[in-house]
Amino acid sequence: MSNPFRAAKGLLAGMRTTARTMVTPAHTQQYPDERPSLPPRSRGVIALREENCTSCMLCARECPDWCIYIDSHKETIPPTTEGGRERQRNVLDRFAIDFSLCMYCGICVEVCPFDALFWSPQFEYAELDVRDLLHEKERLGEWMASVPPPPPLDERAADAAEVTAANKPPRVPRAPRPPRAQAPPAEGEQ
Repeated sequence: MSNPFRAAKGLLAGMRTTARTMVTPAHTQQYPDERPSLPPRSRGVIALREENCTSCMLCARECPDWCIYIDSHKETIPPTTEGGRERQRNVLDRFAIDFSLCMYCGICVEVCPFDALFWSPQFEYAELDVRDLLHEKERLGEWMASVPPPPPLDERAADAAEVTAANKPPRVPRAPRPPRAQAPPAEGEQ
């Protein structure tokens, strides 16, 4: 048989812990009644700016999960000036991200050279079926409205090399030097 004094001591310790948690404020929020306050640049879902995508496939190649699917075709553009030649450009047919495979590493956002992919803080996109987590370009484009603006530049930072080069005054060519008079050949030289 157990000691009743030991049982009472354990019961009091448990009641003390319960009373302490009732007095301190809770760290959890009652979602969905209370919306969490997220940091401004938090990762929620990847948004697509379709007009910036050139179908370069860099995001799909660098993705460690292979969750990005891109289809495109080439279109011929007529010359813009007379005597110019026709050019070809890629036209995006399909851009999809399978969020059931995505691990939210952000590599695709970082490697995109054309600023077509952005982090949106939107995190409420759960589906009832895991097969519905394949989001096409139309749905990815809807999240662009929730992408926060980039943080302002630091005023104390040095200008980028490109800005410095663009702000330099154009180089003025010097006047050509007059030709040097040639010295008469020395004796014995011809």
